[in-house]
Amino acid sequence: MEIVAVIPARFASTRLPGKPLLSETGRTLIQHVVEAAQQAKSVQRIIVATDDPRIAEAVAAFGGEFMMTRADHPTGTDRVAEVAAKLDNAGIIVNLQGDEPEVSGHALDQVVALLQDDPDAPMATLATPIRVEGIYHDPSCVKVVISHRHRALYFSRSPIPHHRDGLPVGPEAPPLAHLHLGLYAYRRDFLLNLKELPASPLETSEKLEQLRVIQAGYPIAIGVVEEPGVGIDTPEDYRRFVERWRMRNPA
Repeated sequence: MEIVAVIPARFASTRLPGKPLLSETGRTLIQHVVEAAQQAKSVQRIIVATDDPRIAEAVAAFGGEFMMTRADHPTGTDRVAEVAAKLDNAGIIVNLQGDEPEVSGHALDQVVALLQDDPDAPMATLATPIRVEGIYHDPSCVKVVISHRHRALYFSRSPIPHHRDGLPVGPEAPPLAHLHLGLYAYRRDFLLNLKELPASPLETSEKLEQLRVIQAGYPIAIGVVEEPGVGIDTPEDYRRFVERWRMRNPA
């Protein structure tokens, strides 16, 4: 059974319209994401899922694979599921965000290995330690509490866990919490049936769709990585990415 990475990419973006086609480095952002995914040893196929012919044309231009999807998907997960439904030979589907040009191949391999090593988990994702208090308190940064079996206990926009005796400090202190990273791997059958799960009260409250899975009683495997992914959400994010890329590629 194939392991396939699917990259949902849409042209519309409130803060950064046309994001996948930004090309100040000489390559489009979506090409950077595909090339990053190619560094994973476990992924056998990479598909860009888009409803925009401009993005499809850009992917074809650098030799990438794309599939056209409907334009009315409410989430990237739904777009990925539409593609997964056409992949009869796929066993694991990796959902890689189209604005993560610096994701490591190791991260993709790790999220795949979580499912391979935990046969009872239908999906997996990653987290990274939080050591900055501002991130811990930021509601846009989703926190996850992890069990000793490397399963998600809860996701929240609130600062969890709560440190009743004060935040740990010092170079040897444990992390304040763990930041959830938006990289997922699904068993294909589970992904195709995910939309059948009803929206849960926790999901509605926190606006986090992974809580639908937990409240329905399904385990989510969690891997911890030290290197957080850096998503591109704003023009400033993209400018910083271009600067980092030029430093790595001075020629």
